[in-house]
Amino acid sequence: QLQASGGGLVQAGGSLRLSCAASGGTFSSYAMGWFRQAPGNKREFVAAISWSGGSTYYAESVKGRFTISRDNAKNTVYLQMNSLQPEDTAVYYCAADPALVGTPTSLIDYWGQGTQVTVSS
Repeated sequence: QLQASGGGLVQAGGSLRLSCAASGGTFSSYAMGWFRQAPGNKREFVAAISWSGGSTYYAESVKGRFTISRDNAKNTVYLQMNSLQPEDTAVYYCAADPALVGTPTSLIDYWGQGTQVTVSS
């Protein structure tokens, strides 16, 4: 089970830190990541991190602004979001999967419940 938190309302240029706590299983061997879905849009990839934390992947739209990290001792993955823009407004979902990057969203093993991020201009 994945529990996402940390969303909220922020002005453009501001920052938020999302957290995703995993429970009920061992996720230390899973890649974990974040996706987002804005109204009327498909769910899109934002960032992912390998099981060891040694590799990270980002969508072009967030590179240089967002940072993903994980703490396997706490079974938690984080997404630090800086320089937020109105186009970042969406529901953010955390996910866990043995591969994750390149896996179709319909085939990803675990999803969190989503947390709303709203960026005002």
